[in-house]
Amino acid sequence: MLDRLFRPVDIRSLAAFRILFGTIMLLAMMRYFAYGWIDVMYTWPQIFFPYEGFEWVRPWPGVGMQLHYGVLAVLAFCIAAGVAYRASIALFFVGFTYAHLIDKTNYLNHYYLVSLIAFLMIFMPLGREWSVDAYRFHSSRVLTAPRWMVSLLRFQLAVVYVFAGIAKLNADWLLQAQPLKFWLSAHSDMAILGPLLTSALTPYLFSWAGALFDLTIVFFLLWRRTRFAAYLTVVGFHLVTGFLFPIGLFPWIMIALTTIFFEPDWPRPISARFGNDPRIPLGPPLEKGEDRLLGMGSTSAWMFPRAINPSWTRCVVVASLCTWILIQLAVPLRFLVRTGDVNWTEDGFRFAWRVMLIEKRGDAAFEIRDMATGRRTRIDPRQYLTPMQVHMMSTQPDMILQFAHWLVERERGAGHEVEVRAQVEASLNGRPHQPLVDPDIDLARIASGTPAAAWTVPLGSDATRSSDGRIAAAP
Repeated sequence: MLDRLFRPVDIRSLAAFRILFGTIMLLAMMRYFAYGWIDVMYTWPQIFFPYEGFEWVRPWPGVGMQLHYGVLAVLAFCIAAGVAYRASIALFFVGFTYAHLIDKTNYLNHYYLVSLIAFLMIFMPLGREWSVDAYRFHSSRVLTAPRWMVSLLRFQLAVVYVFAGIAKLNADWLLQAQPLKFWLSAHSDMAILGPLLTSALTPYLFSWAGALFDLTIVFFLLWRRTRFAAYLTVVGFHLVTGFLFPIGLFPWIMIALTTIFFEPDWPRPISARFGNDPRIPLGPPLEKGEDRLLGMGSTSAWMFPRAINPSWTRCVVVASLCTWILIQLAVPLRFLVRTGDVNWTEDGFRFAWRVMLIEKRGDAAFEIRDMATGRRTRIDPRQYLTPMQVHMMSTQPDMILQFAHWLVERERGAGHEVEVRAQVEASLNGRPHQPLVDPDIDLARIASGTPAAAWTVPLGSDATRSSDGRIAAAP
């Protein structure tokens, strides 16, 4: 098994992966400028909702974020062209991840995927073929890479599909066809397709087909006999979802990157067309004592100096792969150790590939009570937040808590000690609106990171008041 991980394979599929990734990222950065999203996300907000532990991540002042995304665009071009590849991909990973740690409001599953893929690409010699670097420095060109690099990228994409499929195995998706029933109804005015999309049966067909696709497509991509048909299915599936739903570049990212499931030499006809089809000897694994242990030629030197025993090099690589795999499996499952419905409390929802599972709408207001005077002041979050921030905060308990704490700090800055309570009504997947947050709990006393189940109202509960005036959840 370990020998198979280190067996040399054709590097051209990895080079094509780099070109496709860089090209899509360049288009993504250009979209930020074209649609004015940089101002919406970083200039207009008065406050931000950082991730726990990353409160220090702040947007650059002035035109800093425009420059930031401009640099990201240049780096994406360099990745695609293979210009100073190692530095370009490392800086792109840091810059892209930094930008999306600033505010939870902007979280999207494919932004998270981009950060993960970019991080993995740092440790792969993807700029050693079909690149400006390889053209300028012929001695740096390599024809092979160890199989573990291809396998790791396949695994990372497989995680997205499989966990997205597992998350769809719930009553809302399979038995109620929600939220697809709600989303497809928005297309009732489409010519020809409108009546078909709004048929009572269509949401159920889409829901079951989506779950089946996510749960099985990886296995069909891995099996040589079904790989081509499976890839055509990937293309069709993502084109349809991209056409019907506003999910940005996610379909194009998956269509492009899923090419890694083809055999490593799949770009050979392309290179042959341009007269660049060298014969690549792909024999047994390289001997443990060889300098080219990782199949990376001289690129292994910067990671693993010659002084290090090559057998230890393998141990480091295998240990790192196992650690990464365990993390990628554990993070999406962390909601299992939390109480409450994850789609309602969103405790463990992010970074878990719970794709297109919920349609959630809410309305939030806050009340501040000055502990010294007893004066009560009602706060409308629209006074301080952008429309997108209001929309996201009103349905996500951790963001509600963050905004409450921001109100507390603002009042303390003015010399007041206050209590903060929230009146939040939310609806999940077509259900009637119900309280999301217990309005009798002082959020100023709830510590950041406290499980949402401790201070929210359970999904499906009737909000009734006990004799002491507190909210009680009636089953």
